[in-house]
Amino acid sequence: MSYITRTLGYARKIGLKEYWHQLNYIGDTKYGTLIGTDSFGNKFYENKDELPLRTRWVDYAKHDFDAAQIEPLWHAWISYSVDTPPTQDPLMSTLNRPWAPKSHIPNRTFTRGAFKTYNTTKPKLQAWEPIAAPR
Repeated sequence: MSYITRTLGYARKIGLKEYWHQLNYIGDTKYGTLIGTDSFGNKFYENKDELPLRTRWVDYAKHDFDAAQIEPLWHAWISYSVDTPPTQDPLMSTLNRPWAPKSHIPNRTFTRGAFKTYNTTKPKLQAWEPIAAPR
């Protein structure tokens, strides 16, 4: 199916409101079944009729997109590491990892909460400062 016919076909299936929402936020129109929702409110969709590696996508609840806004189990599903979503996998639903934090911690890169390294050792090299004799 060509791009124009696929886009217009999906616009007919999802309606004008959702069509406009998808064009504004993901830049493409997609049609699929809702697989589940995570604790952040992100909605996960799947369409088996799409091209390979374009069958799964997420509609973020917040519209400042960051891949760290997806929980780890959903991230494994959306990146094709796991075939069954966390809502349908019995092992994932009863998964208890004592080493993992109880709530998801988002990525704080490029924010005030980002980790910044600092050095506490004395430098081995010192900058050379020229001494100029007065004339």
